[in-house]
This record gives sequence, structure tokens and C-alpha cells, in this order.
Amino acid sequence: MKNDRCNVRLSLKPLVVGITLVCTLNTAEAKGLLEAERLLEAAGDPNESKFMKDWGLMVGGWANAGITYNSISPENNFNGPVTFGDRSAEFQLNQLNLFLQRAVATEGDSFDVGFRFDVMFGTDAIFTQAYGVPAFDVNSGVPLNRNHWDLNLLGSNDNRFYDLAFPQAYLEAYLPIGNGVNIKAGHFYTPIGYETVPAPDNFFYTHAYTMQYGEPFTHTGILGSYTVDDHWSVVGGVVTGSATGGWDGGWDKHLGNWAGLAGATWTNADSGTSLNVTGTYGATSEQSNKSWGMYSVVLKQDFGDKTHWVLQHDHGFADGVLTAKGLEDAEWYGINTHLYYDISDTLTAGVRGEWFRDQNGFRVFAPGRVGAATDGSGNSFAAAGNFVATSAPSSYYAVTAGINWKPVKWLNLRPNVRYDWADGARPFGDGGATTGKLDQFLFSADFTVSF
Repeated sequence: MKNDRCNVRLSLKPLVVGITLVCTLNTAEAKGLLEAERLLEAAGDPNESKFMKDWGLMVGGWANAGITYNSISPENNFNGPVTFGDRSAEFQLNQLNLFLQRAVATEGDSFDVGFRFDVMFGTDAIFTQAYGVPAFDVNSGVPLNRNHWDLNLLGSNDNRFYDLAFPQAYLEAYLPIGNGVNIKAGHFYTPIGYETVPAPDNFFYTHAYTMQYGEPFTHTGILGSYTVDDHWSVVGGVVTGSATGGWDGGWDKHLGNWAGLAGATWTNADSGTSLNVTGTYGATSEQSNKSWGMYSVVLKQDFGDKTHWVLQHDHGFADGVLTAKGLEDAEWYGINTHLYYDISDTLTAGVRGEWFRDQNGFRVFAPGRVGAATDGSGNSFAAAGNFVATSAPSSYYAVTAGINWKPVKWLNLRPNVRYDWADGARPFGDGGATTGKLDQFLFSADFTVSF
């Protein structure tokens, strides 16, 4: 009982401190719910206080949650290799994300320094952790570096899918050199690809295979960006690798395994066209001379004011890595496309189609939340008649359609339907990637509140 009272007092301290801070910041006058762009504005935005403005600070965040119905009703409640909205018939709090930021200048003649720090709680936290791609036992499929996949944060098997992550924590500086150089140092989201982890920045609840399995989520290192002229901008830097690859590396491990990160973007504002090519390249591990790399090409085209089209191609490889067949050179590649139409200022319809080829069964796992194959002690749930994440060489296909509806500016509702199928694996339903079903329909709906 004494420990319970102590825990309550400790848990209340941050809340009390937060309330005290807000009360002493002289927040702005509250806006109406219909006028506010973020929910904080309806309560008196602390970002409008003198203290926050004097220091150039901003606090904010979002909450994202949803539910998915799977047409084949899997007993393990996993939607196969589909991630983020990966649980069937279960309400998921995917992302409760808070951030504190001091943005730097993007132009001018003065040096400027800033930072950003994000903390995320929810079922998506596992997808933003800084530990790289896990290595798996060839026979059982259980993660070998399973300590990195301990999801039992709340001390209950019922809550093992919820975790805490710090997806961004970096310093940023603006250097008045030429047109201005921006430099990030720390942990940050990748500039590679089209889709990204933060829910407000994506049209659909679930993600393309390309994003989930073909690209990095985060990097730890140093990244610089420079705008050459009205059409060209470039990025480049060095980032840490991981135990099995060149991205999603952490702060304290594999610091001897560095990789390069570079890209360029061409934009024509008059035609509504942009083309981005970004990639990363490095060694598979600190002890290996084998290579690992990937690139992503993203073409965006606006057709008038209402129609928006995206075409993306990714290609990656990893030499001398462990797959279901043993040590071999692995390769993955794919194409996806997005088409959006703005029906009104508050309603947009969209469709996404994709083909993703996992040539060696190295990238795609069923279920996609591979860490769920072990409990907090590193013991396989399969021993209790449950499941183990498995993979198989295959092509994966998906078509997703849905709408984004914003009845108010701070609320986005995203109902959608998705159809997945595969031609070399059976990853849907129960049984992992080899003994499940060939296809599935998903019907999902989620909401995002910005504050």
C-alpha cells in the first residue's frame, strides 16, 4: 500500500509541474473549438505566452487511435505483415506524441541554434525504437537480440503491445553560409521515402510495405541540408548503423559502424512537380566488410489545385545476412503510387496501390510486430501454442482506399479499406508467413487529434 501511494505521488508530479508551468506562462485567450487549429488553442495556447515567444519555444503533439476489422478474423488478432494498425478487432492507441521544440531560422545572416525532443507512447512505439533490424534464429524465427523487443512495459501480457519511445532528440543549427546551411545532430526521422511515422503526416492509417519494410524510420548522427536555388536542394550526413544494418541505430551501440546518408530534390513550383532521390549506404555490421544500402525515388505531381499524384520506387540490398535459408545476399524492391483528390476544404479522397518484392524473405515478417514473438523474459509465445514471426520469399501486393475528413481543424478522421495478397508466401491469418492465407481484407477507421 505504501508503494502504491508513493507511485501515485510520483506519477502526479509531472502533471502538477505541467499545470503550474501553464498557469505561470500567461497563456493566450482561448479560441472557439471551430476556430482553433490545435486543441491547445481552445484552452489558451501556452505557445502564445511571452515566455515561450521570448525563448522561441513551442510545445505540442497529437493523439492517434483506431480500430481495424479483418475479414478472416485471425485467432492471434494480427493483421499479418500489415503494421501500425496491426491488431484485428482491438482498439489501439497508436500514438500519444508530445514534443518541445525551438525551431531555427531557415534564412538570414545570423547564426541560430535550436532543438527538438519527442516522446511517444502507444502501440506504434516499437516502430520508432533505435535498435535496428533484429537478427533471427534460423530454425525458430525468434529474435536473437530479443532484449530490444521487450514490449511488456506495463507488466501485463494484455498490454505487451504498448511501449515508450523517443523518436526524435536532436540539436539543430543554422549557419549563414551561402544560402544558409541547416545541421541536425542527434536522433531524427529519416528524410528517405514518402510516408513517415508521425500519424498527422500520412493519409492512411496503415502503411505501405515499402515504408514499413524497405526503408529506415530513424537515424542517429549528423545531417546537413542546403537549398541551392529555387529548384534544387540537397541533404547529406553520416549516421550510425545497427547490429544488422545501416539504419535505426541507437545512441550507445555500434558506434563503429557508420553509414552515409545523402539525397537531392528538384522542384518546379510552376508545374507542381518535385523529384526526390535519397539513399543510405554502409556496412552490415562493425565486424563485417559486407555492404548494406538502399535508395528511394519519389515523384510528386499536382494536376490543378485538387488532384495530387505520387509515384515511388525503392530498392535495397544487404550482403551476407541471415535469412530463412542461412547466410546469403538479400535484395528487396518495389513500386507504389498514391492518388488524392480534394473534394472540399475538409474532405479528401485517396487511393494507394503497391507491389513489394522481398526477394529472399529477409524484410517482411508475419506478424509484422516481430517483437511480439517473445515475452518480456525473452521466451517464445510459440511454446504456449501461440505464434512466432516468420518470413518467406514473396511478392506482396496491396490496394488501399479511403478518405480524410476534418470536421474541425484539429481533428482528422480516416476510414479506409485495404486488400492485401501475396504470391510466394501465405502471411495472412494464423500461422505466420508460410501456413496462413493468401489474402485478406481490412476495414479500419482512426482519428488524430492535434494539440
